[in-house]
Amino acid sequence: MAVISDGTTIIDAGGLGASIASGAMNLISTTTASTSATISFTSGITSTYKEYIFKFIDIHPATDSQNLQFQVSINGGSSYGVAITSSSFYAQHNESDTEAAVEYDAANDLANATGFQTILGKEPGNGNDESVAGTLHLFNPASTTFVKNFISRGNCQDAEPMTRDGYTSGYVNTTSAVNAIQFKMASGNIDAGIIKMYGVK
Repeated sequence: MAVISDGTTIIDAGGLGASIASGAMNLISTTTASTSATISFTSGITSTYKEYIFKFIDIHPATDSQNLQFQVSINGGSSYGVAITSSSFYAQHNESDTEAAVEYDAANDLANATGFQTILGKEPGNGNDESVAGTLHLFNPASTTFVKNFISRGNCQDAEPMTRDGYTSGYVNTTSAVNAIQFKMASGNIDAGIIKMYGVK
């Protein structure tokens, strides 16, 4: 339960609020990483919602300079590796104010490839105060007519130290229903952090 400064009370959807209409954006699931190799959402992605939003809060990599990635499944999580085509770029600026740039990120785009897609910031550090945070939108994954578009944006502090604001978008090239999604670091574990999955009607 949360209270806004004007006295309004918000009831958590996991408690009494589960039976109360809570608006267009509904929290479906929350997962907290703890030295996790992968985090998978294998239920809750259905035709109920036309858009799914994943919120990443202080994702801390165990290994320095490793990107957060995702892939999807059309068989409930039995396997991951659906073809993706994507485009990525980022803006960056370091703490010493000696470097700033906007760059296309060819190393992290895919061309109808079945590997894991990098999202959010670029190469987050694993220092005690470093993490990556952001959002992934997945549109109409239950469609059996269209490919599945996605958009992500996130920010991280890398090891220099530097802020990197990353943008990635693309589509999952299948007309089969997508019903599961998995997240992992490019190498090493997700040491800590929270991922929340919302459905938008």
